[in-house]
Amino acid sequence: MATLVLGAAGAAIGGSIGGAILGVSAATIGGFIGSTIGSVVDSWIISSLAPTQRIEGARLDTLRITSATEGAVIPRLYGRMRMGGNIIWATDFREETKTTTQGGGKGGGGGKVKTTEYLYYASFAVALCEGPITGIGRIWADGKPMDLSGVTWRWYPGDEAQTADPFIAAKMGAANTPAYRGTAYVVFEELALSTYGNRLPQLSFEVFRPLADPDTAEGLTRAVTMIPASGEFTYATQAIRKTDGGATVPENLNALADSTDMVEALDRLQAMAPAVESVSLVVAWFGDDLRAGSCKVRPGVEVLAKSTTPASWSANGVSRANAFLVSRDDQDRPVYGGTPSDFAVVQAIEEMKARGLRVTFYPFILMDVPPGNTLPNPYSDNAAETGQPVFPWRGRITCSPAAGFAGAVDKTATAASQVAALFGAATPASFSVSGQSVSWTGPSGDWGLRRMVLHYAHLCAAAGGVDAFLIGTEMPGLTTIRSGASSYPAVQAFRDLLGDVRSILGSGTKIGYA
Repeated sequence: MATLVLGAAGAAIGGSIGGAILGVSAATIGGFIGSTIGSVVDSWIISSLAPTQRIEGARLDTLRITSATEGAVIPRLYGRMRMGGNIIWATDFREETKTTTQGGGKGGGGGKVKTTEYLYYASFAVALCEGPITGIGRIWADGKPMDLSGVTWRWYPGDEAQTADPFIAAKMGAANTPAYRGTAYVVFEELALSTYGNRLPQLSFEVFRPLADPDTAEGLTRAVTMIPASGEFTYATQAIRKTDGGATVPENLNALADSTDMVEALDRLQAMAPAVESVSLVVAWFGDDLRAGSCKVRPGVEVLAKSTTPASWSANGVSRANAFLVSRDDQDRPVYGGTPSDFAVVQAIEEMKARGLRVTFYPFILMDVPPGNTLPNPYSDNAAETGQPVFPWRGRITCSPAAGFAGAVDKTATAASQVAALFGAATPASFSVSGQSVSWTGPSGDWGLRRMVLHYAHLCAAAGGVDAFLIGTEMPGLTTIRSGASSYPAVQAFRDLLGDVRSILGSGTKIGYA
């Protein structure tokens, strides 16, 4: 109506003015302007009178659960198994509403749209098997790994001393809440159901219940070695993420989305081998030559440029950009993981000690001698052969030429000087210790074995100490070198190194060579 009225009024006003613009009469122009204004007025009037459109999402009237069977058999588990469960307790679902309103179009046109979404949360307990169990590993929801970040849940081992769950007791009353002794079970609090179509998902659990009898492997295992020794953030107990093309990618969250690999490894170790008391933590630097007089022992990285948060890689005060770059294969992949960052090593030691485990620190040398190298081979006459064995065992580091080959320097002063070059001149005073950070203050070109071992002695002390420390392992090619008929310079060098490590770690730490 306003369009017609204002259009006519505009035409009348334009006609009274008279004339034309670019051949168009003033009456026509006035009518167009009036019609446009009238259209806006009509739209506003109509939208104000139109009722608000309401859209409601799906709403539940009952809670549908996966399985809750009275009288079901309680399974008995041995070892590790993925299994479902039986719901033994659940609350009514809790409903939340989320309402959003969208206005009309330009100029107020169109009615408003009000959308109401219903969100549901459920709390429940799932019985698994006869207890006691030693741990829960992964959890699957509808066949897919369940993201437990932000989920409140806990498990009970099913022993005869377990107490009632406090959340269930708060809902049911302490006097009415069983402890379910003898039954391992899991409790979820306020699990959001929107991800699962507003229903409880089909859940399955990785459950650990080892045979810990004295005559079983689980019962007999008292000590293990923690490897892989390499991996820049492998041993970190905090999540480390890298920025890759604008995306954030986790570095050490491979087993579970909400638990670091180190924590998960220790959880599974203690779940499957509960008798374990001691762990040897292996940490590697990289040697680059089988000739003792030419070999450098350095911390290495997989790539020279990588942005990580909340911590960056560093070892012995060496930054990523200045570290040794490990070799790459024919597909441009690093053949080794990098040296574990110092902060990750400290976190690993602290985590193991917090769990009541004894810690043995194990410095390790990985030999990075790639294919196609042109290094003189000490295991040849006069060391004249070009090309050393690819990625050899550290035990083959020796004098050059090696004993038993033409030109061998064994039993000479040259052998002693080559051994001295490998060990370097680092002393306990060649390092700066600030809190849990250890940096090198000695000559920049000294990449001897002493630098590596003394660095980790300082780092272990900064982490609160360790129970045992190895100064070296499996180096027969070095320890059998003689500078005379019965003089073994590498053996004496290890003895001197042991004394320096003792001065750092104290008398309470066992120190040895394996």
